[in-house]
Amino acid sequence: MFIQSRSGLVFVASLLCLATASAQQLQPPSAKPASRTIHLDVVVSAKGGPPVGGLQQQDFTLLDNKAPQPITSFRAVRENDAPVEIILLIDSVNTTYQNVSFIRDQVDKVLRANAGHLDHPTSLAFLSDDGAHIQKGFTKDGNALSADLDNYTVGLRSIRRSSGVYGAEEQFQISITALRQLTAHEATLPGRKLILWISPGWPILSGPRIELDNKQEQQLFSEIADLSTQLREARVTLYAVDPLGAGASVGRTNYYEQFLKGVSKPSQVEIGNLSLQVLAAQSGGLVVNPSNDIASLLKECLADTAAYYEITFEASPAEHRDEYHHIEIKLTKPGLFARTHDGYYAQP
Repeated sequence: MFIQSRSGLVFVASLLCLATASAQQLQPPSAKPASRTIHLDVVVSAKGGPPVGGLQQQDFTLLDNKAPQPITSFRAVRENDAPVEIILLIDSVNTTYQNVSFIRDQVDKVLRANAGHLDHPTSLAFLSDDGAHIQKGFTKDGNALSADLDNYTVGLRSIRRSSGVYGAEEQFQISITALRQLTAHEATLPGRKLILWISPGWPILSGPRIELDNKQEQQLFSEIADLSTQLREARVTLYAVDPLGAGASVGRTNYYEQFLKGVSKPSQVEIGNLSLQVLAAQSGGLVVNPSNDIASLLKECLADTAAYYEITFEASPAEHRDEYHHIEIKLTKPGLFARTHDGYYAQP
């Protein structure tokens, strides 16, 4: 990859190579034959409203590349019997040390609410310059998690502006590797998982000065298809929780939107397709508007566990490797919208 500037070309070739190497290291030791069953966790709501329960299978129409597909299984899940696990990730790589301190206070507020009784098994994760640190096990004891949070020390940043593209390349590498690590870990556990990634997002290394050659486009396409598949098969829904509040610029906050459409071939890819916000939206999660009230943002995301629907269908055989299929769910009741993984990459 090259970044064009007035002073010449800045070479950043290691970016995709590291992502590919990380993907290979995090693969399960023995892969099972690929299943054609697509499992979706679907949240239904009115625009801007809470999740809606009480719907029946006949209220749903599932479209695969605009073609209706039979729903092979359906289950409406309520909060009391929802098999959901929560990971709260504090990102100290893509935000300042001062912001991390404020984020910790806000997370602690959520953990200690309701006398420390959490609705779902929850774990903490921390992202620092030396990678992701994932707490072992899940618990509903918010007070115990609060104590663990107090005991975790965030070190000073080691990434300097002199690093690749003022440190942006390293931030991207660390973040993508951490997401893969988390997903691989969650893939070993049953049920639905929500990762609430508290961060303004890692750098979106796309723009008019970024040029990819054919080989890099193919590498990036493979990375996108593989990560999308891992998130879906692990039943991970990703949430982008921006803690910058009033300090966030509108242009920076909304820039990810031009990369939201699923990519079906290498010539369409840009590195922005791997941004935190894009991956969150495509997984069926939320990209919540920046706010200084991080505790309220986290509660907004956690509300997705109140009611949701488990739906499966059978994918048709693909004509070629990593054949992209767009998923759309329509509802018979007006004014309701469904959120879930918006696509999958089928195999022959």
